Amino acid sequence: MIALNGLTKAYWTEGGSAKVVADNIDAVFPSGRTVGLLGRNGAGKSTLLRVIAGVLDADSGTVTSDGTISWPVGFAGSFHGELTGRQNTRFLARVYGVDSYELSDFVEDFAELGRHFDMPVRTYSSGMRARLAFGTSMGIDFDHYLVDEVTAVGDAAFRQKSEILFRARMKTRGAIMVTHSLAMIKRICDQAAVLHEGRLRFFEDVEEGIQFHEEILGARGAPRDDD
Repeated sequence: MIALNGLTKAYWTEGGSAKVVADNIDAVFPSGRTVGLLGRNGAGKSTLLRVIAGVLDADSGTVTSDGTISWPVGFAGSFHGELTGRQNTRFLARVYGVDSYELSDFVEDFAELGRHFDMPVRTYSSGMRARLAFGTSMGIDFDHYLVDEVTAVGDAAFRQKSEILFRARMKTRGAIMVTHSLAMIKRICDQAAVLHEGRLRFFEDVEEGIQFHEEILGARGAPRDDD
């Protein structure tokens, strides 16, 4: 499980006002469950994932877990721009204590980067970085995966391959998934959580969570997520 205890996080906008992402949140993401994290654009879903991963510090409160947590898959900050994809992969393998050659072979085959796998990551497009991040994360056996829109990367065949791999991992592991695709939330997730104005509300029933999310979008006049 991943437990948030009194978690608070805010940042200052360009207009000089405070944007509250988490307002003293107490919540538990259970082990072995895939939770779809919903919320309107700008609610702070990606920021919350980075706080959970330890990439960003919370203003107050704690994040605790009974297992290992991945970095936010899809977040380019996981890699060093001057190193190649292969070098980054082997470095992360050493950090997480897995075989560096096995991981790099897995990522090279899965991410379909071709010759770019041996080029500096700073030369990658955002989509290529996302493929590298997804492949590297899925190649390491984490207890909890944090996924931020990455399964939408690439052509239809690659998206299908990514979803098949992700589903296989979720048979024995847990995840928190951020995606604008409500259809994907319905296919993959078995719980939902909605982040709204710094508060996090959980739903055992995914459809109920989606309905609450859509009510918020309708009330705020925000654009609806794609199916």
